[in-house]
Amino acid sequence: MATTAEPRATGSAGARVRPRLAMGHSTLAARNLPALRDFYCDVLGFEVTNEGPVPGQNQELVFLSQDPSAHHQIAMVGGAMTADSDFVMVDHLAFRTGSLDDQRIIHANLLEAGITDILYIDHGNAWSLYFHDIEGNGVETYVDTPFHVAQPYASTWDITDSNEEIEAKTRRELADKPEFQLMKDWSVNFSRRLDRR
Repeated sequence: MATTAEPRATGSAGARVRPRLAMGHSTLAARNLPALRDFYCDVLGFEVTNEGPVPGQNQELVFLSQDPSAHHQIAMVGGAMTADSDFVMVDHLAFRTGSLDDQRIIHANLLEAGITDILYIDHGNAWSLYFHDIEGNGVETYVDTPFHVAQPYASTWDITDSNEEIEAKTRRELADKPEFQLMKDWSVNFSRRLDRR
């Protein structure tokens, strides 16, 4: 997805470049994860693409999609929510960007706006920035990688690395992980699975 960044006037900050964002996915907190999963699958026609425990937390994730180009359109989180639970698990807006350069623009804009509490998460299938907006709402911006790996998966990435270095590091880290393949191959297989319904 190509994006076009455009400048906009911003109060005292002057012109700031604005990347285009597309709504990526929604994240839901589930009181009864199996029942909610089954409702979205049986009633609304979604398919489970992956599910499993969140490493280091007493929570489970379920990923659902109907779109062969999107590993998940919905992420559901079930389990104990505690005061130290990370906001990235539930209640955030996720926006797809078009490139790592867009992520760098967003990063620069965040720093200029005084937002420095940023998480850099490599999900294997996406390079994400997680942060809070100025009212404390959770936000994720991400760009797709060329890879698929079973979810949940999380590592870190360095936004100051070159695009080639970021992709090479992700490929190396995923090589022995479950379901590792090119995203285009996963998309074809998931499309066939949807067609068989």
